Amino acid sequence: MNKQADKQLLHLVIGGELSELDGVEFSDLDAVDIVGVYPNYASAYDVWKDKAQRSVDNANMRYFIVHMHRLMDPDESES
Repeated sequence: MNKQADKQLLHLVIGGELSELDGVEFSDLDAVDIVGVYPNYASAYDVWKDKAQRSVDNANMRYFIVHMHRLMDPDESES
């Protein structure tokens, strides 16, 4: 059993309207869309892409993928 292949690499998809187009600060924290937590980057990316495409008409709306596994274990290096 490959321990690295079986390791959870959690990713959070989150989005909302930004205060400025060139920034990463949300204009209203109460309205932030916490989409969900996913077990790997590929599944998080699929959800992120769908949410981003659905909000294309709102120039201030942005979605992000947060690498939670890096926050939870910052000393662990990825292969």
